[in-house]
Amino acid sequence: MDKLLIRGGNRLSGTIPISGAKNAALTLIPCALLTDEPVTLRNLPRLADIDGFQHLMGQFGVAHTIAGHRPEDFGRVMTMEAPRITSTVAPYDLVRKMRASILVLGPMLARMGEATVSLPGGCAIGNRPIDLHLKALEAFGAHIELAQGYVRAIAPDGGLPGGEYDFPVVSVGATENAVMAAVLAKGTSKLINAAREPEIVDLCNLLVAMGAEMEGIGTSELTIHGVKRLHGATYRVMPDRIEAGSYACAAAITGGEVLLEGANFDDMASTIHALRNIGVEVEQVKGGVHVAANGPLKAHNLTTAPFPGLATDMQAQLMSLLCKAEGTSVLKETIFENRFMHVPELARMGANIETSGRTAVVRGPVELTGAEVMATDLRASMSLVIAGLAAEGETTVRRLYHLDRGYERLEEKLQLVGADIERVGDD
Repeated sequence: MDKLLIRGGNRLSGTIPISGAKNAALTLIPCALLTDEPVTLRNLPRLADIDGFQHLMGQFGVAHTIAGHRPEDFGRVMTMEAPRITSTVAPYDLVRKMRASILVLGPMLARMGEATVSLPGGCAIGNRPIDLHLKALEAFGAHIELAQGYVRAIAPDGGLPGGEYDFPVVSVGATENAVMAAVLAKGTSKLINAAREPEIVDLCNLLVAMGAEMEGIGTSELTIHGVKRLHGATYRVMPDRIEAGSYACAAAITGGEVLLEGANFDDMASTIHALRNIGVEVEQVKGGVHVAANGPLKAHNLTTAPFPGLATDMQAQLMSLLCKAEGTSVLKETIFENRFMHVPELARMGANIETSGRTAVVRGPVELTGAEVMATDLRASMSLVIAGLAAEGETTVRRLYHLDRGYERLEEKLQLVGADIERVGDD
């Protein structure tokens, strides 16, 4: 199994190309189930999660082709075509590793009138539940059955009638599934307290390009008028705001200066607000976002929240940055209850962090030192890379399969701006 070796202390300087957004791509791919015509996605990141989702789509009879590209290029173009759905079952073996697999439930139900999907990995209708997905589909007229670790959704004869659902709490995945289910419904559907993340706007924009009719895109109230069929489309995946924010933290912790090429300034508003309060200069420029850390970093209190609040996916990276800030910072995690697993690993590198429930207190600045650390999840792994870039000595990061799920060729991008980082086999 591969590992990353990072020799810290280099100041990052230069240009980092930002890839297409993983969280958007995983929502756009299942849209191919909604039409018998080709759907082409441009700027698709080359990630383990994307490859896994392609394999799942193949289970349903979706063919895909990758346009020719050079190995050194970031991103790729993929065309998917599903003239005929050959299966409506998403088996456990294909779903267990990737929670986003549940997003085939809505489009499959819309097109075929039924879908059977294994409960996602780690999900027992408890922590990170999918109950809101199911309740929204029920509100649109679906009959839901749960048995032996599978969800079976069935539409009435003639398809979903449509309906109205008011989310008791904001849910990104449930909003996405509900929107895809509603676009082919016989009637009009309405979602109240819907999630507003840029990735959901990206999904809605693709669906509109395919012929869907909806109102309220980008707001908390979405109205979807069902249509009889959708056609194919070619669409460019939005830039990854979490990847861009992660590299902004990497540059800042090294006192560096980088251009995040292709990053969308507006989508990163909450992260940019946090970085500026910490003392990092962030500006919108032609071609992307410019980040520079020219002075001391300052402590800052942060609370994660649904969009337009601070993304939970940026919490770990900002925590690493705050280890080098002067003063005491308090971070509150309101989205997930178990998202401080990176704290013990950062402590191995010299971080001074105390946690209590969903609150972490970071005291800085500290002198970080290289250590052997282990990634516990996708964003936690990036926080360890960021810390390693500023640490004295060599840091070894293991369990890279977490990183490979969400960061396209991370070590190559960091090498472009002067990081001393390499991927090596684990002897």
